[in-house]
Amino acid sequence: MLTREFVLSFREAAPYINAFRGKTFVLAVSGETVAEGHFPGLAQDINLLTTLGVRIVLVHGIRPQIDSLLNKQGVERQFHRQKRITDLPTLDIVKQAVGLARLDIEATLSMGMPNSPMHGSHLRISGGNMLTAQPLGVIEGMDMQYTGQVRRIDIPAITERLAAGDLVLLSPIGYSPTGEAFNLTMEEVATHAAIALKAEKLIFLVDGRGIISFEDKLLSTLTAQQAEDLHEAGNLPDDITLYLPYAIRATREGVSRAHLVSSKEDGALLAELFTRGGNGTMVARDPLVKVRTATIDDIGDILGLIRPLEEQGILVKRSRELLEMEIGNYSVLEHDKRTYGCVAMHAFPDADTAELACLAVSPEHRDAGFGEALLKHVEYQVRTRGLTSLFVLTTQTAHWFVERGFVETDPSRLPLSRQQLYNYQRRSKVFVKNL
Repeated sequence: MLTREFVLSFREAAPYINAFRGKTFVLAVSGETVAEGHFPGLAQDINLLTTLGVRIVLVHGIRPQIDSLLNKQGVERQFHRQKRITDLPTLDIVKQAVGLARLDIEATLSMGMPNSPMHGSHLRISGGNMLTAQPLGVIEGMDMQYTGQVRRIDIPAITERLAAGDLVLLSPIGYSPTGEAFNLTMEEVATHAAIALKAEKLIFLVDGRGIISFEDKLLSTLTAQQAEDLHEAGNLPDDITLYLPYAIRATREGVSRAHLVSSKEDGALLAELFTRGGNGTMVARDPLVKVRTATIDDIGDILGLIRPLEEQGILVKRSRELLEMEIGNYSVLEHDKRTYGCVAMHAFPDADTAELACLAVSPEHRDAGFGEALLKHVEYQVRTRGLTSLFVLTTQTAHWFVERGFVETDPSRLPLSRQQLYNYQRRSKVFVKNL
């Protein structure tokens, strides 16, 4: 049965579907996700993303697969500074682990059973010698042998396969011009690939939901600096501690967004990508909330914000023509490139004051501090113009302004030109704040 919740969810996802079509996502999937049986559900979501036109580069890990084979064959594990030392016997096992993991991933992504979400997908998977590696060398006197680092990624080859509609699968093993193979880490390969491809997103699949605050709340968005501060403070889960520096680096080197999303919660990846609130932690280089001067292209968004408030009598009705004439007085608030609020500032320099007007925030974000951000933006504008006060006319939001330092005054205290436009039938209350 068709439900209203389904319709609303699908409509909420539509802008993201349009925004992500043709964009490149790099997905970093740990070896644990594959070994513990969590990949089949994720594979369904990956197939859906490719169907929607998202270009996927999938990078997989092999740590548990290596450890299992080492135990079976009685080969000792060796580490230095939390990096695996790869001698020749270990390198042979690394090659086996890559083969096992790739086979499991490719088999799962190839499923197309009738009455399943992947029926009819026919997803093609490309791979090969797309990673050039070099040895780490000797670190603090310890020869890392066949443990390597990324030297170069064959971006033209990857781009060509993505353009053809393939999913590109990268394993954490690279090859040198001398014909040697080197053991790499999933997180390094994924980060290098995302930066080199100028990917829209780098996504790490983690054990938990993302980064949880001390108050046990999910931190859904962080700037790179905030993420770095949290990492330095410690007390994060092991996988978050490992991946977070790579997420920070990626966003600082050109990747639009990095995400930490649960690998165990069914549908978490889709919820993170296609809902406003998300379902994990997103890291961006700069703050996601931005207030800027409105342009003529913002008229539609502004009308969408103010029309419901006009119908309720909270705001005075404004025509599109009036908005177009006064658009230079308006500012809009964006969150992750989507408009969620607007405000206008009309200056009265002869009276040394300005009016705050048309403050509106989308209903679902009225508890997010967006109204406060718009007010502070207008106050900043007033101060930079050398004006000393700000006034507002309101019928139903008096307490909100009083709580923020506004004091009620008489309409006769308005600038003369504004008094002439005062609507005595509406009987708006006048509040003023000295700056």
